[in-house]
Amino acid sequence: MKKKSSKKSNKTRATTRNSISASVSPGRYFGEPTPKPGELQFVDQKSDSKYYRLVDPSLLQKIPAPSISPPRLSLQDIVGSDATAKIQSSGQIVFHSVGDTGVTMGAGPGNEAAVTDKMAGDFEGEAPQDVPAFLYHLGDVIYNFGEDEYYYDQFYEPFRNYQAPIVGIPGNHDGVIYSGDPESSLAAFLQHFCSPTPVHAPQAGGLVRTTMTQPGVYFTFDAPFVTLIGLYSNVLEDPGVISSEGGKNPSVDDQQLDFLESELKRLGDSAYSGAVIVSVHHPPYTVGAGHGSSPRMLQDIETAISNAGNFWPHAIISGHAHNYERYTRTVGSTQVPFIIAGSGGHAATKIRSGPGNTVIRTPMQVINGVTLERYFGDYGYLRVIVTKDILTFEFHDVSAGLASKSPSDICSLDLKTRTLVSVHA
Repeated sequence: MKKKSSKKSNKTRATTRNSISASVSPGRYFGEPTPKPGELQFVDQKSDSKYYRLVDPSLLQKIPAPSISPPRLSLQDIVGSDATAKIQSSGQIVFHSVGDTGVTMGAGPGNEAAVTDKMAGDFEGEAPQDVPAFLYHLGDVIYNFGEDEYYYDQFYEPFRNYQAPIVGIPGNHDGVIYSGDPESSLAAFLQHFCSPTPVHAPQAGGLVRTTMTQPGVYFTFDAPFVTLIGLYSNVLEDPGVISSEGGKNPSVDDQQLDFLESELKRLGDSAYSGAVIVSVHHPPYTVGAGHGSSPRMLQDIETAISNAGNFWPHAIISGHAHNYERYTRTVGSTQVPFIIAGSGGHAATKIRSGPGNTVIRTPMQVINGVTLERYFGDYGYLRVIVTKDILTFEFHDVSAGLASKSPSDICSLDLKTRTLVSVHA
């Protein structure tokens, strides 16, 4: 069964990183003080794939209650007031977002390393206002069952040179368990992302990063110019589930719906001027070959929006489908980007073919009012820039290599008019 392994290896991958200063705030540590080369292979060579036969594919898991109510965390709580004041005075914030970074022993660290190393490169040669302030993870940190023993190989080691905090929501693989599993659902995620205080976890080995102190698996994350509301969409391969769905799912309660509604209402009633982004691991829409959409989950989100005075978030971002997909949904006179960035290293998947097995041409109307604008069936991540006026999403694919910082796709939304003002590759 599962057991912890020694985190020692003399095998390293060459690195092209220049000197990077470690980001340190009281009691917290992020990236390595100097660039550290990565492992050529996993230290833990035990595969857990055989346990899939012991998984009940229809069994949902209870949502852990947050440690505080309402569950909120701010960037200032993590890095301090001086750092957030500098971001505020610079006029913008930059952050990363990506999901499905966890990779299995059979696949090895290569694809995840290509993504994480390229993200780490965004800390080099940048003006202060362009340096990423944090990474927001979209779930599936650890494959296949979110085990504690794999946190070194799949999380701490790949992000060894990432010089900022990492927060996020769990994905289905972070919470799924099998019959006889010695770990409870989400146990390791709670340990490493929802620690009461920042500590050095044994699974970090000799790396400096400390645990994150989120109040729960769903929570609001406040930063200058932007608020992210994160939801946990449970353990099924498909669809995503965030509520009991009117009693259909007795093992899941409706605490997340109440939370989402109250947070949207709070932001709407206070005339919050920043960008509001909702994140959930399973995508409401996808035409990816590996996964389907989650219409009931989307209906739950829409109900919360309606009950909150029809206050829509400026964007909804997801992972789960192992690619990049960008949709535009028209809501009255406004436009809402729905973006999938599940391209963090795990088994990149193509877009489903069109009629007659033809390649899908974009833009393509998926359903009335929803258009698929762009897609990439390869690895990469989001770089998000927010000012007081504009929310911009850039997708950076790894095929361009470490020497390029040119995005493969860009869309910008006017925060006041809620309309796209710039869309181009």
